[in-house]
Amino acid sequence: MSNLQIGLAIAGGVVLAAVVAHGAWNSRRNAPRQALPEPAGDSPAAPPREPVLSDFGHDTQPITMPSVARRSAMDSLIDVIATVALDGPGTLVSGEAAIAAMPPTRRAGSKPYAIEGYNLSTQTWEAPVAGRRYGGFQAGVQLANRSGALNEIEYSEFVVKTQAFADAINATPEFPEMLEEVARARELDQFASAHDAQLGFTIRARNASWSPGYVQQSAARLGFVAGVIPGRLVLPASHEGMAPVLVLGFDTQAALAEDPAQSAIRDVSLHLDVAQVDRGESPFERMREVATSLAHTMDGVVTDDNGQVLTAQTMDVIGTELQSLYDTLERRDLAAGSMLARRLFA
Repeated sequence: MSNLQIGLAIAGGVVLAAVVAHGAWNSRRNAPRQALPEPAGDSPAAPPREPVLSDFGHDTQPITMPSVARRSAMDSLIDVIATVALDGPGTLVSGEAAIAAMPPTRRAGSKPYAIEGYNLSTQTWEAPVAGRRYGGFQAGVQLANRSGALNEIEYSEFVVKTQAFADAINATPEFPEMLEEVARARELDQFASAHDAQLGFTIRARNASWSPGYVQQSAARLGFVAGVIPGRLVLPASHEGMAPVLVLGFDTQAALAEDPAQSAIRDVSLHLDVAQVDRGESPFERMREVATSLAHTMDGVVTDDNGQVLTAQTMDVIGTELQSLYDTLERRDLAAGSMLARRLFA
């Protein structure tokens, strides 16, 4: 082999090696970023998962919250309430009988429905409990929620369910006038629709994509815990049983992939449901901090849902408008994060 052939062969080998190296470098550069191992001894205990919340009208048992005195879960501000008087003075109904008489579902159409008994021992309203005795009952249906206002058909279903319950325990119900309640429902729904704010930021990757593990690790450092839905992380409220302050989400399919490390995520969403979170949690301020921190850590950029970069000036304007919204809700006795607000905006 001549010197020229040898030189060409060497040059070809160098070029081939360079091509292979460049391809490997590009592959590493474009591969999803992976979570880094936690230093030994510094790994925090596995965080708790998102708590499952329950509220008036759901078919699940409510979370028991410590309190000095229990009051009715119903409120005439957002509920139609019908009294159910027992026939005969001094008549009592056992919790077992009340439970047996209750309808199988806790909804009238799309609206939460509930029955409470008056516990003479504690002098409080409560959902019927076996082993207790009640001197009267009340039934309620919610006037509005995010599915709309209570309509005539739903009101009629409320009446039918309550009448059947009353008949079963030998009681007599008394209902508010339907047209007045439906009109009240429409007014409440109009207010709620005009003051229902749900904010969303998007953090988009500038260059390399992210693996699910990398996103979870980055979010966990800011206090997020795993949600009940794959691809969902939540920032818990400071008080147990309250709605999460923020929700971070990414592609569910990426979270469920057989090899999540190979899943490429290019954007994650950060969500704040304003009415569900107490103003005292400073939710929007924390939303800004989280978005900025994640963008910095993960080499991303913060945008709105349309891909427009969100500037500090734009966020300042949003923050000012939110303060006005909080004030309006409080004047209506529907403060953000309160039980009434959480039920209405659900």
